[in-house]
Amino acid sequence: MLVTPAYAQAAGGAGGAFASFIPLILIFAIMYFLLIRPQQKKVKEHQKMVEGLRRGDQVVTQGGLIGKVTKVKEDNEIEVELAQNVKVRVVKNTVAQVVSKTEPAES
Repeated sequence: MLVTPAYAQAAGGAGGAFASFIPLILIFAIMYFLLIRPQQKKVKEHQKMVEGLRRGDQVVTQGGLIGKVTKVKEDNEIEVELAQNVKVRVVKNTVAQVVSKTEPAES
């Protein structure tokens, strides 16, 4: 009965301060493995797909247009033929997926 409630609460010391951060650290680790890491992997795969675009590939843009790549330009653009004699310039990064890939010509 000689110990007051204030002394009883302070008994945790520095170890109690670190223990209160453990749940926060665990939450960050879980968020990293569930959200951040898969997103980074998806971005790398998309970048690899965009770098591999070549003439003759059939692509779908993020706007939903389906066409065939007729020209790959150096300045981050491609030319896509949507219909016969209808060609549009598209930024490479707006390609959502490659529907069919052409094989490189053997030389």
